[in-house]
Amino acid sequence: MNRRSILGAAAAAPVLAAPAIAQTQNPEIRWRLQSSFPKNLDILFFGAETISKRVAELTDNRFQIRAFSAGEIAPPLQVLDAVQNGTIECGQTALYYYIGKDPALSFFTSMPFGGNYRQQGAWMKRGGGNELCAEMLREFNCIGFLCGDTGTQMGGWFRNEVKSLADMQGLKFRIAGLGGRVFQRIGAVPTLVPASDIYPALERGTIDAAEFVGPYDDEKLGFQRVAKYYYGPGFWEPCARGHLVIGQKAWDPLPDAYKSAIQVACIETELEMVARYDHQNPLALRRLVAAGAQLRAWPRDVLQASWKATHEMIEEMAAKDARFKRIWESYKPYRDDQFQWARIADNAYDNFAFTAAAR
Repeated sequence: MNRRSILGAAAAAPVLAAPAIAQTQNPEIRWRLQSSFPKNLDILFFGAETISKRVAELTDNRFQIRAFSAGEIAPPLQVLDAVQNGTIECGQTALYYYIGKDPALSFFTSMPFGGNYRQQGAWMKRGGGNELCAEMLREFNCIGFLCGDTGTQMGGWFRNEVKSLADMQGLKFRIAGLGGRVFQRIGAVPTLVPASDIYPALERGTIDAAEFVGPYDDEKLGFQRVAKYYYGPGFWEPCARGHLVIGQKAWDPLPDAYKSAIQVACIETELEMVARYDHQNPLALRRLVAAGAQLRAWPRDVLQASWKATHEMIEEMAAKDARFKRIWESYKPYRDDQFQWARIADNAYDNFAFTAAAR
């Protein structure tokens, strides 16, 4: 072929290729995503916004997911229901909000005295947790992807000081997940209240105490104005894994490129959310203490009673529920191995370095 023929073929190539590209271009798709969290909790709602934004960027704006805050379409604690029945295509939520449907869902958000962010993440991603979660979500005609974490949470705000286990008797405590059942066993009266309703409930005395997340979010909700005693840590939430749940009927027909875009957006959201909390929480805690919050550690007898109650509860649940038992038998040895490693590595370092820096 001579030079003129080569140039002519090259010039013609874009014209010939254009129709083929047009034929394989992915379709325009519009979804709705509702969060379980309000917009004023900007790090939590950031999860929904970021997934929406990144999916659009990664698909040349052909796949648009519109993010709605808590309650705009469905009640905040019914996001999984709304996805399951097809009201919305996907939702950002925490699976332990739905332990009334199946208590085993708590394993995939957080467990009392369970693993922290890294330890829970290792079990989910390398220890079989994601596969067990997928098995459960199939029963709701959904799939799910990890899309955030708060890190270890605080233990909550109390109108009156907790000096011993006796002070937990009859105490009305806003608390989520299996942690509520642990506190019920040690004498408290647990209740689950959406984020927007916690402050007025504390102010009116409808509840005596409330836990939510940690200093940054708690400051935004103003709990320090109505309950000055701030306890830590939240031993029932050493992490709090968020999920993007997606209806199976919405997911299945998606082009592979769109499925990959969702997964990439969820991974980016997870990493960034933890970084934002680690950045903001120490700053917020200083402001809260300066404004009069009384920082407290749990009395030893409360921790001991809670540890005992937690493991008694879990063993009882495992004895009655074969699937719960199967997940616990995966989770517990993995957690225990992680605890042993942390004692040698992280904890040994933390115990020296943190105290040395405080001198």
